Formats: sequence, structure tokens, C-alpha cells
Amino acid sequence: MLTLIELVGIFFFAVSGSLMAARRGFDMLGSAFLGGVTGLGGGVVRDLILNQSPATFAHPVYFLPPVLAALCVYAFTPAVQKLHRLVQIFDAAGLGLFCMTGTMKALEHGVNPVTAVLLGVITGVGGGMLRDVISNVTPDLFNPRDIYAIPAILGATATAFAWHFDVLNIAVGTGIAGLTFALRLASIRFGWSIPLAAGHWHRQPNSPNHGDGPHRNF
Repeated sequence: MLTLIELVGIFFFAVSGSLMAARRGFDMLGSAFLGGVTGLGGGVVRDLILNQSPATFAHPVYFLPPVLAALCVYAFTPAVQKLHRLVQIFDAAGLGLFCMTGTMKALEHGVNPVTAVLLGVITGVGGGMLRDVISNVTPDLFNPRDIYAIPAILGATATAFAWHFDVLNIAVGTGIAGLTFALRLASIRFGWSIPLAAGHWHRQPNSPNHGDGPHRNF
């Protein structure tokens, strides 16, 4: 069941990567590659930290979702102006699934709950960050007008609590993933943010974000 959930999460993230490739004008090979990096990157980093051979390289089935995602985007891509919104929706879906499965996999390997939450977050945000870096756009993780990592932290923490109290099942896991997904979309819609690293007294008048209102994409 965990493998099936991971495959679904890989597909969602891979679609966001392939949509980004379409938005940036990449070819089909670039679309499949960027989808693969997005869908598999976070899990590979997690497995390496756990000192495990990445499941991606042991089971070729993990490469199928990125290929399928690239084909789907090629066949069903809507108007270009809608691509950014679709990237965010599929990214949010992948984030909801991966912060949960990443935390579960870490806990299965005997990692303490705090570290498991951290690895769950890395699994959730790692692929999206690699996608944005390769596409030469500012990763959402470092966007001062976004809370990209916060929904992942909450989802991973909820997963660790459910695991600790032995109530983690398909229904609870689905609820955690759905709540993370909804929280991520709400943060985009309403422009939620957290305080900047420097206090407002330290910001210069010509700061890039000076005077900007909430950033809304929905």
C-alpha cells in the first residue's frame, strides 16, 4: 500500500514537473527528465540520508509515473496561462502524499519522531525545489510570500503522532494528505506568509518586496 501511495505521489509531482517543462518551452525529453527529478528527487534524498539504497533504482516501476506524466501533459496541456496554476495544484497533491509517506518510511526504519518529521518534509519539498532550480525559477521554499514548507511540516507531524498512537491507517493517512493539500492551496489562494528573516526595521525602501500586497495565484 505504501508503494502504491508513493507511485501516486510520484505521478502528481511528475505532472507538476512536466507542466513546468511545458511552461518553460522544454522538449519531450526535458519534460520526462524534469518530471522524474520532481517526482523522485525527494525520495532519493530521504533514502540516502537513511543509508538505504534508493528504491527508485531497485524497482524500475518507479520510472513509469514520470514517463506517463510527460505523455499526459503533452496530450492534455491546456492554455499556457493556466500552466502555473496547474503546477501548483499537482505540486500540492504530491506534497500532501509525500510528507506522509516520507515520515512513515523513516519511522519504519527506526528513526526518532523528530528526525522522521524532518525527513518527511525533505521528501515532500525536495523534488519541487530541484524542479524550480533546474527551471531557473525561485523555489517556493524560499519565496518570502509563501509558506511552502509549513503544510508539509504539519502533515509530517500529524503522521508521526498517528504512528505513535497506533491509529495510522488508510483513512487517517488519506485525511492527513487531504488536509495538507487543502492547507497548501489555501496558503496560495490567500497569500499567507511568515515573518522575514530580518525585521521590518531592517528592510530598505528599495526592497524587492517593499509595498507588495499578498501574492495570489487563484
